[in-house]
Amino acid sequence: MSKIGKKPVLIPEGVTVEVQNGTVTVRGNKGEVNISVPDGIKVESKEGKLLVTRWRNDKKTRACHGTVRSLLQNAVLGVTEGWKKELEVMGVGYRVAKQGEKLVLTLGFSHPVEVDIPQDLTVDVQENKIIVSGVDKQRVGLFAAQVRAICPPDAYKERGIRYTDEEIRLKPGKMAKTGGEG
Repeated sequence: MSKIGKKPVLIPEGVTVEVQNGTVTVRGNKGEVNISVPDGIKVESKEGKLLVTRWRNDKKTRACHGTVRSLLQNAVLGVTEGWKKELEVMGVGYRVAKQGEKLVLTLGFSHPVEVDIPQDLTVDVQENKIIVSGVDKQRVGLFAAQVRAICPPDAYKERGIRYTDEEIRLKPGKMAKTGGEG
């Protein structure tokens, strides 16, 4: 048995779970998340807990056992507390603004970059910070990664879009490396 897969997922007050035809729907006060369960894995709800078991023992099913349990745990946390990622826009003249359902980024390109905000996510902009929040951990992380990929952080000049907790090690330029003069 998987160490992670055999642990039960506790269902807090105010969260409802429906298991139907290989799909688990988790609903809470912040929203709902749907998770598809692969063949060979069984999810059942008993006494305020979700139990994940496998009824086949092949390699693929064993690999999915702990993953399904982690996805269910993330869904329960998402509908109760929510998930959040913070990004910083760093650089001279780099700006970010929210206009309706679009995120407008001015990043030194010849034109401003516009990104559509998905319906299930909430994006807030404060000064040069972008805060992405939602109930689905995968969707929040994917959108934050797509925004970061527009202008990833530069290790030489410390500019670009980076996560707030990300640490960028600045590299020395050519002059500092060789010790040469101007």
